[in-house]
Amino acid sequence: MGAAADGAEIVRLSKEHAELRPVADAVGALARARAELPELEAMMREPDMAALAREELEGLNARLPQLEREVALLLAPKDRDENASAILELRAGTGGDEAALFAGDLFRMYQRYAQLQGWRVEIDSVSEGEMGGYKEIIASINGDGVFGRLKFESGVHRVQRVPDTETQGRIHTSAATVAVLPEAEDVEIEINDGDLRIDTYRASGSGGQHVNKTDSAVRITHLPSGIVVTSSEKSQHQNRAKAMKVLKARLYDQQRTALDTARADARKSQVGSGDRSERIRTYNFPQGRVTDHRINLTLYNLPKIMEGDGLDELVNALIAEDQAARLAALEEEFA
Repeated sequence: MGAAADGAEIVRLSKEHAELRPVADAVGALARARAELPELEAMMREPDMAALAREELEGLNARLPQLEREVALLLAPKDRDENASAILELRAGTGGDEAALFAGDLFRMYQRYAQLQGWRVEIDSVSEGEMGGYKEIIASINGDGVFGRLKFESGVHRVQRVPDTETQGRIHTSAATVAVLPEAEDVEIEINDGDLRIDTYRASGSGGQHVNKTDSAVRITHLPSGIVVTSSEKSQHQNRAKAMKVLKARLYDQQRTALDTARADARKSQVGSGDRSERIRTYNFPQGRVTDHRINLTLYNLPKIMEGDGLDELVNALIAEDQAARLAALEEEFA
């Protein structure tokens, strides 16, 4: 890195160094531990050192399998976008106004979780529900390892609770869809100007001074794929830039999905498919529980999870399941 003069090259090398450093540290720790074995075995033959050497040897033999597992896990094939920032998209599903309210609750959960992780959240596009919450909200979450920690959140999230509008206390079931897309930073996504239709329109607001009086909102349609993205902040220039960023992320996600489909057998080692049509989690408010259906995990700390503080327990369990599956696939490959 000291020899690099170009800023972009320094950033690229810094990222590569950050990815390789944990591998180098783990391999070094394993090598040092293995080097201690013959030394301790030699000490075992010395009467005055035998007891101490035996104790240290037992501890080392207990530690070695964990060190080997850590190295194997770090060397196992990884998602190339593990450390990327991400685009978070939430949409109200079945359930009308209650679904929009739930989408709002989910967004606040992820927003709070991002703050706890030290990530930056920036809203790219929003369509509010009539009773509150969001019909749709799209945001960029920037930071190290965002996609790696949130990628398993993609899917249908179902909620069971008594809506505020329910007069007879009946429990309703509604849903919201979550999509987490890696931000296409270092990937070349070709977009021809002739493939785009760009429309401007007047953004809707909550009334009064908040109503947009100019045609600043931007809608971009990618004609070959049919993908439509919008951004409705105050600046048309910023809206166009935000919409193009989301469009690139969606096109990149299409490429990733095509590759995953082509490698369907390899995907069996992943936690679920990440398909947005797959119901992945249920939030049951009367019982205060959250169930992730992919790993059959039920937690009874729903309020803490909805505040973002307890989400790590779910995220860590999903990552651990994926790591175990990748290790098993690696062992099978070299068996």
